[in-house]
Amino acid sequence: MAGSATYTAVLDACVLYPAPLRDLLLSLASAGLFHARWTPDIEHEWTRNLLANRPDLNLKQLQTTQERMIAAIPDCMVTHYEPLIAGLSLPDPDDRHVLAAAIAGHADAIVTVNLKDFPAAILATYSLEAQHPDDFVMNQLELREYEALAAIKRMRARLRNPPRTPEEFIDTLQQNGLVQSARRLRQRINLI
Repeated sequence: MAGSATYTAVLDACVLYPAPLRDLLLSLASAGLFHARWTPDIEHEWTRNLLANRPDLNLKQLQTTQERMIAAIPDCMVTHYEPLIAGLSLPDPDDRHVLAAAIAGHADAIVTVNLKDFPAAILATYSLEAQHPDDFVMNQLELREYEALAAIKRMRARLRNPPRTPEEFIDTLQQNGLVQSARRLRQRINLI
């Protein structure tokens, strides 16, 4: 892909690891609020860590999740980023593949909880910014509130095992680090 007219964000493994956060970000992307992208390396990282920490899950379950993610988000997979990795410098060299994906994927941002690993001065060189998922979701709510709320309402409606009340749903998002977003959703609870 040569670029996207839609705001594009590479999703770091740390925001794909927790299911509620992954589902929220992909629900917003699926609704067209932004273009979500990731790589096979990012996919491998979050699934490897999840399998290591959750013995109740198995690889087949996560492969099904990965297939659904790819089916839900057209052109999500960034490829041909590997040659860029060696020429990049970040505080944690293991994160260079994420920056390479953002460059190759023509992204505007990297959504990550590890902001210190993606210094603004380095990212600015590539016309990129790192955003915490809470800030990123708040931006979606501020820019296109009703479309974002509709996507969130559809997401909550899909939760059936067990179903979640709006309050329970918002509490789960808050527990996953979306404090500002949870506060905003409480103000609009009748719409989700």
